Amino acid sequence: MTQDIVLSSAQARVVYRRLLGYVRPYWRLFGLSLFGMFIFALTEPLFAALMKPLVDGSFVKRDLELVQLMPWLLVALFVVRGIASFVNTYFLSWVGRRVVADLRQEMFEHLLRAPTRFYDTQGSGHILAKLTYNVENVANAATSAVTTIVRDGFTVLGLMVYMLYLNAGLSLIFLVIGPVMAGAIKYATKRFRRHSRRIQDRVGDLTHVAQEVIDGQRLVKAFGGQAREWQRFHAINEKTRSLQMKMIATEAASVPLVQLISAAAIAVVVYLSTMQGLRDNLSVGTFMSFVVAMGLLLPPVKRLASVNGQLQRGIIAAESLFELIDAETEADNGTQVLERAVGRIEYRGVSHQYAPDKTPAIQGLDLVIAPGETIALVGHSGSGKSTIANLLPRFYDPTDGDIWLDGQSIRTLTLASLRAQISLVSQDVVLFNDTIANNIAYGRTTPIDRAALEQVAASAQALDFIQALPLGFETLIGDRGVLLSGGQRQRLAIARAMLKDAPILILDEATSALDTESERHIQAALEILMAKRTTLVIAHRLSTIERADRILVLQDGRIVEQGRHPELLALDGYYARLHRLQFCQ
Repeated sequence: MTQDIVLSSAQARVVYRRLLGYVRPYWRLFGLSLFGMFIFALTEPLFAALMKPLVDGSFVKRDLELVQLMPWLLVALFVVRGIASFVNTYFLSWVGRRVVADLRQEMFEHLLRAPTRFYDTQGSGHILAKLTYNVENVANAATSAVTTIVRDGFTVLGLMVYMLYLNAGLSLIFLVIGPVMAGAIKYATKRFRRHSRRIQDRVGDLTHVAQEVIDGQRLVKAFGGQAREWQRFHAINEKTRSLQMKMIATEAASVPLVQLISAAAIAVVVYLSTMQGLRDNLSVGTFMSFVVAMGLLLPPVKRLASVNGQLQRGIIAAESLFELIDAETEADNGTQVLERAVGRIEYRGVSHQYAPDKTPAIQGLDLVIAPGETIALVGHSGSGKSTIANLLPRFYDPTDGDIWLDGQSIRTLTLASLRAQISLVSQDVVLFNDTIANNIAYGRTTPIDRAALEQVAASAQALDFIQALPLGFETLIGDRGVLLSGGQRQRLAIARAMLKDAPILILDEATSALDTESERHIQAALEILMAKRTTLVIAHRLSTIERADRILVLQDGRIVEQGRHPELLALDGYYARLHRLQFCQ
């Protein structure tokens, strides 16, 4: 939902100062850029100042030496101006792009350390919008906006000083128009900030809808949802366009208004200076120099007025980036490093509630899992199976109670140490747009030899189809492994878990995407792997867990039955009913 809270001027200054704090490591280059701005700005009043000797010397005094010197001075002035402009633009842009790269890297680093609940509540489209659209607005605020403010600010100041030098009495005109101009800019600033925040939200919505359609394009086609998705995107797209037009209208109105105020002041100054010139016999050169200075004043004033929108967009964008950077990260307060776990797991009075208004996913769970034991978790959706598995690697922390591994609380272990003990094969296979070899060896910091890859691929029944590919293990598998079948993707995920060789294994229906023949081979391979590991199996198909050491039957977050497969069937309770539903239809 769009937030209509507008940053106060004080808050905006705090945000912008923090943004400029990212410039501090590159202060030398930034200082060089500022020096270039200063020299560039100095050339404006110098150009106006040259008009006086040029006009008086050439057309009044007929000074031949001055006439010959003046073209060289003009060329030298523009050479200096060109060099100063290059120094200013290049080095400020370098610093600005470096700041953007640093911000992007810091945001991405935060995303890597963000807790799972962050992704539960934040839309991926809005996160991507921050990394793309918002950060570019910050780039403009940190580069071109700074250039305009500093360079044109110096220019206006220099021209004003020169004009006051020529006639100090005319300064009163600019003192009068100053507050009027400031009021117009302040009003425009508030509108810029309000519309910028709304546009950022709408761009996030656009990205979110587009991503959903891209990810679910088959479902959209199969259910004929094109018209609905078109309408949804069109509504957000039009709202974004409307907000952007409001921004453009504000900028289009504010810039001419500021120019009109400046032009009116200049007109008054010209009139008064002309009248004064008639009385005081001002030289033609002095008058021309004064008029040129006033003419040179309009372009930087226009740019300073127009940069306000760009600057406010950057401030609002920076605020959204800092919200991401300042968001909570995973609590990693453990200090103990566990080299390799034996595999004894204890859930002691564990309860977990995902949100205060949600029903507890599990309640008062007490469970001891012996090293090497295979535990299967069964039950209807929402019974707490996945929650039990997700708490072990600390994707979430329990609301109450604690989990112990080999006699110590998992909270005392570093996250890296804890998660190094666990291999995970999820029902929703996650693969990256990389080679098969790199996907199998994902997370390893040292090179893996081909023999080890082939061994785990063979155990996962993946070697045959890998070797049949033209590039074998070096085959790129596309975004999310789209170039592979569902069964092939699942086999790569199993091979990845095998290669990690962790003492604890979490299987979330790891064979669900395999055909019957492959499932038998994979199940045999997994049983060999599981024999030496503590294993949690989240089971939907009861045929895959019949040989588990213990089956836990969950209902409403509590264990209602437990035992081996034959024992539970003999009880003729909840598990037996689930079994009949699957096999007796």
